Amino acid sequence: MGKGDRKTAKGKRYNSSYGNARSHATIKAAGTATAPVV
Repeated sequence: MGKGDRKTAKGKRYNSSYGNARSHATIKAAGTATAPVV
């Protein structure tokens, strides 16, 4: 449960790896590429 734990997002950030805990998809851009609301 720290920097060395690769199961957590902090550990993946420390290890510069990606996975289920830390995906490449940005949360900020979610819902912007969908159909525009008219």
